[in-house]
Amino acid sequence: MVAASSENEVGVGSIFVNPLQFGPNEDLEKYPRNEAADLDVAESAGIAAMFCPDPAEMVHGLSTKVTVSGVSDQYEGQLRPGHFDGVATIVARLFGIVLPTRAYFGLKDLQQCAVVRTMVRDLCLPVDIRLLETVRELSGLALSSRNAYFSPEDREAAAQLPMVLKNVAGAISEEGGDIAESISTGMAELATLGFSVDYLELVDPLTMVPTRKIGEDSRLIVAARFKGVRLIDNIAIYQK
Repeated sequence: MVAASSENEVGVGSIFVNPLQFGPNEDLEKYPRNEAADLDVAESAGIAAMFCPDPAEMVHGLSTKVTVSGVSDQYEGQLRPGHFDGVATIVARLFGIVLPTRAYFGLKDLQQCAVVRTMVRDLCLPVDIRLLETVRELSGLALSSRNAYFSPEDREAAAQLPMVLKNVAGAISEEGGDIAESISTGMAELATLGFSVDYLELVDPLTMVPTRKIGEDSRLIVAARFKGVRLIDNIAIYQK
């Protein structure tokens, strides 16, 4: 929000828990919400206006669904069927209502960023997509509404996820580092620490295709459950 307010004449934010991106057995009803606190953060960041639509207004009677194939097929798209259709449909609707010049997304949801960028490109939408690095707690844990599910002790322990991610990235970045072996070692370490790993992979962030070569923008992505809370994260990798 700070970037949106500082880089534009008028910054507009939105608060919307999108029901279309939640599966039937996911946590839509108990998903942490604190609109008052979010509005305070937006005001402090210099946001001029906030769009906080009622879910019924956004989804009732919709006949159109936006599906972005390819980039949405693996990882989150495979594990959460329909998730990215819900994301793309509502983001396209928000763009149509607000008509932004630029839109800002956090890189923590890397695959979501790829889906939105592909949608904007394919539909020739006049929106400049700006991607910002993940904001983290002091422990290194990526900021997420779902962190509120943790007890203080578990929240601190969950910070081992980005630590392992960083270690794996460092091993891969070393000249001659074995990418597959480094990933396998990282998955084993996470399992030992009590994480149930959905995936740990090196990908091209534009296509979300897994790779065994370090490219200019390669990122290491992870999704894992810890103490019943599902976490996602990623980190850039550079050849040393």
